[in-house]
Order: sequence, then structure tokens, then C-alpha cells
Amino acid sequence: MNYQKQIHDYLEKHQQEMLTVLSELIAVRSVQGDAQEHAPFGTEPAKALEKMLEYCKKYGFSTENLEYYAGSADLNQQKPELAILAHLDVVPEGDGWTHHPYQMTYEPETDKLYGRGTSDDKGPAVAALFAMRAVKDLQIPMKAGVRLIFGTNEENGSEDLEYYMKHRTLPPMVFTPDGDYPVINLEKGMCRLKLSAEFTDHQTHVIKLKAGDVINAVPAHADVILQNIRFEDVQQTVHDLQKCYPIGIPETEVGLDHGFVTISVNGESAHASTPEKGKNALTFLLEILDSLHFEGQQGEVIHQLSELYPYGETDGKSCGISASDELSGSLTCVCSVMEMDANKLTAYNDIRFPVCCTGAELIKKMQETLSPVTCEAILCDEPHHTDENSDFVQTLLKIYENTTGLKGECLAIGGGTYVHHIEGGVAFGATFPDTDVHMHGADEFIKLKHLLLDAEMMALAMTELCGM
Repeated sequence: MNYQKQIHDYLEKHQQEMLTVLSELIAVRSVQGDAQEHAPFGTEPAKALEKMLEYCKKYGFSTENLEYYAGSADLNQQKPELAILAHLDVVPEGDGWTHHPYQMTYEPETDKLYGRGTSDDKGPAVAALFAMRAVKDLQIPMKAGVRLIFGTNEENGSEDLEYYMKHRTLPPMVFTPDGDYPVINLEKGMCRLKLSAEFTDHQTHVIKLKAGDVINAVPAHADVILQNIRFEDVQQTVHDLQKCYPIGIPETEVGLDHGFVTISVNGESAHASTPEKGKNALTFLLEILDSLHFEGQQGEVIHQLSELYPYGETDGKSCGISASDELSGSLTCVCSVMEMDANKLTAYNDIRFPVCCTGAELIKKMQETLSPVTCEAILCDEPHHTDENSDFVQTLLKIYENTTGLKGECLAIGGGTYVHHIEGGVAFGATFPDTDVHMHGADEFIKLKHLLLDAEMMALAMTELCGM
């Protein structure tokens, strides 16, 4: 039996109540804080979890609080066959908001609900709760149980999920509404490498170089202070390079500061999973420095890194690691953070790789290629892939198509979702195609109609996968 109309009508009827619950959760600034007793990730994520579990109890579900790492609510007494995994922690609000980040605001003219966490991931978590409430209150017959799992550390390493999986067994089917529609079934692997070198000679040109702030982003800024070089030579070098790249290069300024030459490069940031969307200020700066033909150990390392990470290249070809497959697309490679002075170099490299590669192979190749620069792997996650032809995935795609009228298809991404380490797990929503919800940015929002659709599709997933 198809329960879509009953579920749709139920959610419409309980819309205001859903918004009340979401508003109360948004008011909790559940950013990671210092660990305390009964609050491994700070008091505010713990408070958000308590509030969510209180509502779950109020609506008649049995709950469990697993040492405030994560909590859960069960639909019934049957063994769970499906888990919906959402998180209640958020990133800091940052700057640029035109609405209060922790006071949910609804604008009827745009149908947008503003507030930190409305889309990532408190809104979808509330949608999951009301989806399960609809199934319960409508007394839809079920052959298996459903469990909602609420985490508190997804934004800072997912130690919550790691703890949960050590102490509890996940159901065979798991999806998270913490990605994109229709279904994300493939996530590239990820390597993060630390590069190091020491300079023992005295042929120093670079006094201080700094570029990038985070490993998983194309650096938008790169600055260097130079000595033992003529200002006119640097200025001419930059001018000549700019003629080689008439468009698409970062803005570059050359200056003098107390006798030292300064170079400031301003590019455009982008996520490391889509580096082609950015302009890498660091690799352009390396190209400038290499064109100055510095001697000594600094000059050798600069030349090596400029050759391996040429400006505009994002596929790792020059490092000898380019790869691609039909399932997951092409490998991406970003030199994202660097600091250098007269004594040493420290840099970081983010690589996202397709299922045809392994992390061990890439690390070995990069260590050989970068030598004598030291290359150390600080993170290595293998790709995550769930068969798109499984009944589980095909059911979710069918629900998406029937509910939205849009094409249901699987997506492969370079980033990682909450289910990256869960065998058979996928992301099902909650961001709709061609919708920028300002996730992690100012004025984050979710459309009310999308929140209701999220709940409707999650309820249908429960009844299709676990119903009679």
C-alpha cells in the first residue's frame, strides 16, 4: 500500500510543531567546545542532544544516550533494519550574517528558514524525527524496526560515530541526510600528506613564506618576503609571467619593505574536492620564485615543488599520480598550505582519488617523487562505494523520483559524508540540486518546502524498506 498521501497530509498538519522543534535546536550554539564530564565535545553539543532526545521521548519513542557521544531513538520494539544518521553539532557562525544565526527566521516571500544548522544538519534531523513520528502515529504496519541516530561531532572528525560503532551495531541499511540528492553512493578516497625539508646552507633568499590556512581548500592567499634580490628583477619576472597567462591568474603585487622585496598573491579559494574552481595562489607564487632561479637548497626545493605542482594543474599529472575511472571521475591534487623560512619548509598536500587507486600506492609514489623532500601521510581514507544496483539504493532513487518528479541518479563526490566509513551506507539528501543553502557560510538556510519534502521522503523510505 502507498502511504504517501497520508504521510504528506500528516506533515502538513504538524508543520508548525516541526518548526518549533527546529527553532529550539537552532537556538543551541552546538559548536565543539572543551571536553567535560557528560560532554565529550563540550556542553552545547551535549545540550542539543539532550533536547532532541527529550522530544523523541515526548513523541513515544524509546531512546538511548550513549555517553553524550551520540543518541538514538527507535520506532518500535522490532530489530532495526534501517538507520537514519544525522548530526546536531554545527560549525561556528562566522561573519556576514544578515539574520541572527541562532534565532531561526522564516521569510515567507522566499520560503527560507535561516539559522546555523537549518540545512546542516539540524533541519534534516528534525525532518527525520517527524518522518518517524508520522509512521508511528499513522500506525503504518512495519516488518522491521527503524532507528534514528543523532551525532554530536560530525563537523570535527566524527569521533561520535566512531564511538557509537565501537559500542553498538549498526543496522544493515544506513543513510544520512547530510549530503545531496538524489543519492551519493560513491566518495573518493582522501590522502593528506605533510611535506618537510631543512636547509643547512646559507644561500637564503626566502625569509618568510606563508600560504593557505586549511589543508582541504585551494589557498586564496600567498605571501613571501625576499632578500638578496633586486626589486626590478622580481617586478619584471612577474610581468613576464602575467603575459604568459593573459587570463585566469591570481592578482599579484610586488613591493618593498625596509629593503626587502615582498610578493603578495591573491587567488580564489575552492574546496579541495573541486580545485578547478579556484585559483591557487601558492602554486602561482612558486612559479614566480622558480623563475627567479634561486641557488642553494631553497632554490632546489622551490624548483622541485614548482615542477610537481604547476599553476593550473589539478590532476596530479606532474606528480605521476593522475588517474580516472568511469565510476568516480578523476583524481585531484592540491598543494594547499606552505610555510618556509631560512631553515625549513613545511607544506601540505590534499589528494582525492578514485576507486581505481589505493591510498598505499599513492603514498609510495609521492614519497618517491618528492624525495629528498620528506613526505609523510597524516591521513589516508580509502574510497567508499555502495552498489547503485542494490535494492536499498534503487528504492531511495525511486522515492526521490516519485516524490519530486526529478530524475533519480547516483552521484560520486570528492568530499566525504557522514557514512564514509559505514559499509553499504549512502547519503540521501538533504540539499536539492542547483540549490546553494550557504552551508558553513553566512545566512545558511533551508526552504520550508524542502524540509517537508525531506520528512516525506524519509517516511516513505521507512515504509518502503521496513514496512509490510
